[in-house]
Parts: sequence; C-alpha cells; structure tokens
Amino acid sequence: MVDTTEKNMKGKVVLVTGANGGLGVHVTQAFLNAGATVVGTARKIQASDFSSKAFTALPGELSSSEGARRVIEQVQNRFGKLDVFVHTVGGFAGGTRVAETEEAVFQQMFALNFNSLLYVLRAAIPLLLKGEDGRIIAVGSRAAVDPGPTVSAYSASKAAMLSLMKTVAQEYKVAGLRANVVLPGTIDTPANRKAMPNTDFSKWVNPDAIAGLILWLAGDVGREVNGGAIPIYGAEV
Repeated sequence: MVDTTEKNMKGKVVLVTGANGGLGVHVTQAFLNAGATVVGTARKIQASDFSSKAFTALPGELSSSEGARRVIEQVQNRFGKLDVFVHTVGGFAGGTRVAETEEAVFQQMFALNFNSLLYVLRAAIPLLLKGEDGRIIAVGSRAAVDPGPTVSAYSASKAAMLSLMKTVAQEYKVAGLRANVVLPGTIDTPANRKAMPNTDFSKWVNPDAIAGLILWLAGDVGREVNGGAIPIYGAEV
C-alpha cells in the first residue's frame, strides 16, 4: 500500500467507488494514510475491509441514477460535504471483432464504464461545488486513446467516459471544480493475473503507483491540473 507520511488530506471527505476492488483498495488506503475521511462504496462492502476509524463503508448500487443519488445523499447527511470523488468502478470485455461483438456487450461496457460514472457525477457535482475546491478523478484506460483490435466495446466506453470528464472539467472550472482522468495500461491486480497467467507481470502498472497519482491530483499541487488525460502505462510503452 502507499506509504503517505504527510497527512495532507486531513479534514477532506473522499468518496471512492469500487473501494474494495483490485485497484480501489489501494486508492482507499492511500487516502486513509494521508489523513482523509474516506467513504468507500461498492455493492458489497463492510467496515472491516479497512482497519482505519476514518473509513466508512457504504453499500450502494451505481447502476441507476436513483442508486447513485442515494449514495450521495448518505454522504451529505453524514458528513455535510464532499471534497474528492474518485471513480474506480469499471469492467472489461473483449476478444471479438466489431462485426462479431454482440450488441449486449456494447451495452454492458457502457453500463459499467460510462453510465455508472455519469450517474454519480450528476448526483455529486452539486455537493462538490459547495466546497469551491472539489476534485473528481476517474480511472479510465489506455484503450480510451490507444484502442486495439477485439476490444471495441471496452475502448469506446472508456473513450466516452474520458469525453464526459473533459466536458465536466470545462463546464465547472470557473467554480473551482477540477476533473481529471488517469489512463492506466494493464493493472497488476489479482484478477488480471488470474485472467492472464502467462503474461509478464513486471510490465504491468503497479496499483500503488496509480493510487499515488490520484492522491497527488487530489492534493494542493493538483489544483493546477484540470481536464487532464494522464497516462500511466508502466513498462508497456
């Protein structure tokens, strides 16, 4: 996990979606190490997933606008504010060319990678704006800007996600809200190792490195970055 000795996020309320996922656990712990109050949401999550008293588990469903609204309402009711929203939720499907890819796969990828972000953004932006220094960081993918064969549905959904975040960055920059996307290559998570056991894991992106970048974007220096699409590819350059 990220070892952050400086409590530079003390007093900040941070919402992490997918907080107990392969990347989400690293992001959540990084913010806890930095002194933040972290609300972690996922379909199945519990307080015992993290040992810090600054962690609040918030089971939630982000597959609908109503579910996302309920999550944000609970954050507002409990803490009265939201300083940082980090979106790590997503999914992957691939293996077939465009003409052979079922329409349901495209719908699934957009539901997981685009709609879930859209629903939370619409609910969270008004609360983030109250602090006049809100941050939104979404985890995209290298495929959003560098698509390859047989991953059309995944790449298109991530590209749409990036476009949405860039629009948010422009629409709310005068109000002090900053929105950025990090674009990892293949992340070294247990799930990816299981799915691709014969791959050279040393070329993959360390999830702690991604968590550190997200933490930096949420900090004081990150105020100068808005509308960014920041690559973090590891050795897969």
